[in-house]
Amino acid sequence: MSFADEILKYPAEQIHEQMANTRGLRVEQALDAERLTPQDYLALLSPAALDYLEPMAQRAHQVTRQRFGNIIQLYTPLYLSNECSNGCKYCGFNASNKIPRATLTFDQIEKEAQIIHDYGFRAILLLTGEHSKMDDNSYLAQAVERIKPLFSSISIEVYPMDTDGYQKMVAAGVDGLTLYQETYAPVLYEQLHPYGKKRDYRYRLEAPDRAGEAGLRRIGVGALLGLGPFESEAFYTGLHAYYLAHRYWRSHVSISFPRIRPADGGFAPINPVNDKQLVQAVCASRLLIPDAALFLSTRESSQFRDSLMPLGITHMSAGSCTAPGGHADEGKNKEQFVIDDDRSPEQMSEVIRAKGYEAVWKDWDTAFLNASSM
Repeated sequence: MSFADEILKYPAEQIHEQMANTRGLRVEQALDAERLTPQDYLALLSPAALDYLEPMAQRAHQVTRQRFGNIIQLYTPLYLSNECSNGCKYCGFNASNKIPRATLTFDQIEKEAQIIHDYGFRAILLLTGEHSKMDDNSYLAQAVERIKPLFSSISIEVYPMDTDGYQKMVAAGVDGLTLYQETYAPVLYEQLHPYGKKRDYRYRLEAPDRAGEAGLRRIGVGALLGLGPFESEAFYTGLHAYYLAHRYWRSHVSISFPRIRPADGGFAPINPVNDKQLVQAVCASRLLIPDAALFLSTRESSQFRDSLMPLGITHMSAGSCTAPGGHADEGKNKEQFVIDDDRSPEQMSEVIRAKGYEAVWKDWDTAFLNASSM
């Protein structure tokens, strides 16, 4: 049994009907629950819960302080390639977009990694499109091996792999995976992915299961907000994380909240998500899984990111560039999408300190990872 089977217990029509019929008393019951069930979580994501954002935010803040203290973990992405064979309609790397394509050499990767290291980062996220150059995972494994001496934590946000592929990543030095399902609505998923390997909805949906079986220490999920209806996408994302946290308890689960940003191709959100809904999703997710890491990227504005910091967010990117080689050769290659918060890592660190938090650049030492594998 995988999450692909679990999600069938919660049909989308039933989710939307239950949310539409949720009233204030049920939201209050969910807020008072010591441990939330998926049904409590559903109540907190309902339109009725928007009237309870303030008590939700206060409780989310309290839980986050208890579990994580006053820290914000910083990380930054490194894009290895913008070559891709998929036709994802919302993505700037869509194979149909006529943009210059590039895949970094290992020397270029090391150069980018050194710049990121010099900023102070010790946690890095590697990203790439899905292309035949990646088929046997050797390119990615060699990239990880090359930059491993510079970072204590290396995560990947790439195409889904089989269990052997994820085991190869673990052996190379990867400790974390982020994989957005994009949309949990199967019919919409098929419409948005007209061609390419990514068209296989179930294979992507079950990838975090395979990562858990392979022993990845951190597993992150998320929906690309703006594709499917907010309520069901937020519910299924939290349900996915809840399922993974219980089934693969040795792995630390995280949730990301990416909203669609402008990109080549000019795709516009189908179901735009407003700021209040995003706050609702962050607070409800914190209360459903108190120990989950919650990520917020530079897709969001600086003002909005600052305001969300006390409400449950534990990880924030900074100094981001979504083009391969963008740190060393700024403007040479096309970006996957346009970021909003362009503050430097130093500026972001100062803002975090000014808000009473400690900016953490390093989650754990490599000696810890090596010891745990002995």
